[in-house]
Amino acid sequence: MKVLITGASSGIGRDLARIYAKKGYNLVLVARDQVKLEKIKGELEKDKVNVETISIDLSNKENCIEIHNSVKDVDILINNAGFGDCGNFTKTDLNKEINMINTNIVAYHILTKLYLIDMKKKGKGKILNVASIAGFMPGPLMATYYATKSYVIRLSEAIREELVKEKSKVQISILCPGPVNTNFNRVANVDFHLKEADSMDVAKYTVKEFEKGKFYILPRIDTKITKIGAKLLPTNLIAKIAYMIQERKIGNF
Repeated sequence: MKVLITGASSGIGRDLARIYAKKGYNLVLVARDQVKLEKIKGELEKDKVNVETISIDLSNKENCIEIHNSVKDVDILINNAGFGDCGNFTKTDLNKEINMINTNIVAYHILTKLYLIDMKKKGKGKILNVASIAGFMPGPLMATYYATKSYVIRLSEAIREELVKEKSKVQISILCPGPVNTNFNRVANVDFHLKEADSMDVAKYTVKEFEKGKFYILPRIDTKITKIGAKLLPTNLIAKIAYMIQERKIGNF
């Protein structure tokens, strides 16, 4: 069995790799940082599994296609790579946002599509798209990031229904965590005032729910409550609440 994980050099992606290595899965780990990839490879190979690393920038769509061309027979695809940014929409860096859209949306879209085609032909396979609880609501002061995660959620929801109608045995799921103690905060220039979840705890919960076939994977009770609130409350009220929360994050780095 082979698992391909993007964003595998740190955080949730790294911890998912650790769990699947313990389960005896062979791994293909994708990230930009080759040094970190080699470090985690050395750790995981102690579990007597084959670990392949690919150091590549997923914000380039051609690189995403190259991964699919070079890595075949994937049983589980985990789209985890991504980053955010914080600030007023007119003041945040456009180039960073374009790279964010390419990494958080375009790369997910390409890899999901290409590997889903393969899995449907085989009649088996699983895809986990890592979104965020942010994807269920508007995110003033993190507008682009929230919008990218909304795309991932809506795309995955649509694909799930198509698979159901086709009676396909291929599974797609989405992970929607809240704040997690990862490298995300440094890249996004934010400081969460809420208690952050431990990435290994999130990874363990994710694998457990993913193996049960759950579609929405929501670690911790606060994410479940937030999803319900985002559905029930008026959008303008949610936006006001989100603005107040995001405002507290700015200027702490």
